[in-house]
Amino acid sequence: MGVFFQSVQGILIIIVLIAVGYFLARQDWFSDDATKLIAKLVTQVALPAYMIYTITSDFTAGKLIKLLPNLVIPCLSMTILIGISVIMIKILHIDKDHQGLFSSMFFNSNTVFVGLPVNMALFGSQSLPYVLVYYMANTTFFWTLGTYLIQVDGEKKGSFNWRTTLSKLFSPPLMGFIIGLILVILHIQLPTFLMSDFQYIGNLTIPLSMIFIGISIYNAGLTNIALHRENVGILFGRFICAPLLMSFLFLFIPGPALMKQVFIIQAAMPVMTNAPVVAKLYHADANYAAIMVTETTILSLFVVPVLMMIIK
Repeated sequence: MGVFFQSVQGILIIIVLIAVGYFLARQDWFSDDATKLIAKLVTQVALPAYMIYTITSDFTAGKLIKLLPNLVIPCLSMTILIGISVIMIKILHIDKDHQGLFSSMFFNSNTVFVGLPVNMALFGSQSLPYVLVYYMANTTFFWTLGTYLIQVDGEKKGSFNWRTTLSKLFSPPLMGFIIGLILVILHIQLPTFLMSDFQYIGNLTIPLSMIFIGISIYNAGLTNIALHRENVGILFGRFICAPLLMSFLFLFIPGPALMKQVFIIQAAMPVMTNAPVVAKLYHADANYAAIMVTETTILSLFVVPVLMMIIK
């Protein structure tokens, strides 16, 4: 029961922050521009600073080099999930206009806005390297194959823009991660005042991320939540298939207990918040994507404590 209460307390931290965003949005505190500003602050300012500070403070070159081979685990998991999503599309008779979006949401998870704070709340800062490894794989899959599949659903049938894709791949959070890697590997120490600045700015990441999720849930509307065939398929992929598959892979691939726990939690995170944005950009069904972000985000608050009881 101790594990359960620890998990619940970790989730309650997240719920309170999400609730703040939700109720402030309900009071009309945030315009569309303000919401976009919060997202930009997190992804382009706070998170890169958080990456640089944490990596250079807590890790050595040897530890980081040992981490990189672990990329194969989430990459293998998402590759298999893509195949399963194709099977589910046929079994559930998913609408042709939703098939690419369904597949993309089935195998990609929200590893930063939800995954990062959840893992930090549950496992502490020692979970960060494994969170980042999963994030690298997830980001690469989403901004390549995931984006392409969403484009196929829209009016621009498969018109793949490599320049846009590469700019998304080398996003500010990933660049912060890479800069942190370089500094550690080359044994470069930044001035104390600069590290303090990175720490202060990086500390904005988790609270702003959760407030953003609360705003997004309010904007999507709780009344739009439903359990249609296509919705249930995504819920199955995010909360049952993905964590079970990750657990299965660890039967054959050895690794630290903490890495296994973090990867399973990351695999079971909600749909990426970028999915509705990309869907809207390429004229796919952005409302469907937004509803799935809302449903999976809310349900993850109940799924994570259960998973923690199982994997601890």
